[in-house]
Amino acid sequence: MNWTDERVEKLKKLWSEGLSASQIAAQLGGVSRNAVIGKVHRLSLPGRAKAGGTAATARTPKRTTSAPRAPNYASRIATRTVTRQQGATMLKEEIEIETIEEMEYVPKGNVVVPISRRLGLTELTERTCKWPVGDPLKDDFHFCGCESPDNSPYCGYHQKLAYQPVNERRRAAARVS
Repeated sequence: MNWTDERVEKLKKLWSEGLSASQIAAQLGGVSRNAVIGKVHRLSLPGRAKAGGTAATARTPKRTTSAPRAPNYASRIATRTVTRQQGATMLKEEIEIETIEEMEYVPKGNVVVPISRRLGLTELTERTCKWPVGDPLKDDFHFCGCESPDNSPYCGYHQKLAYQPVNERRRAAARVS
């Protein structure tokens, strides 16, 4: 469908009368609502008038200045910034005062670390430990590969690392606090 001069003039007339894009499309025939909206946009036509009105009365100019306020109303700006500054300052003070107690790592003396079988991802089975060892982006990355029980993805050693009893976690948390 081509936009002839006659159809463009009819579009302008109907748009200025306040018809919707759907109504204009129906009257023109052979065009969609979106085609009408696109053509109106390309023609830079003003916003459509209300039905029964004229294009001149369709838009009222926006006020550039705000209405004068009564003297008993406070300005909005002063009430917002004071509270936020106080909260940010208080937060800074807490960070500067707060200290972290450094914990020393003491390994248990009777821990036996199993020798890893160094299996790749494709070599894992249901009965091998799937504990990842190393950086996955490096060439020496592998999985533990030791034998694991039926109900666990990890061997006995890695089960102890992965599944800690609740009491031990609470005790460790209490030491940190």
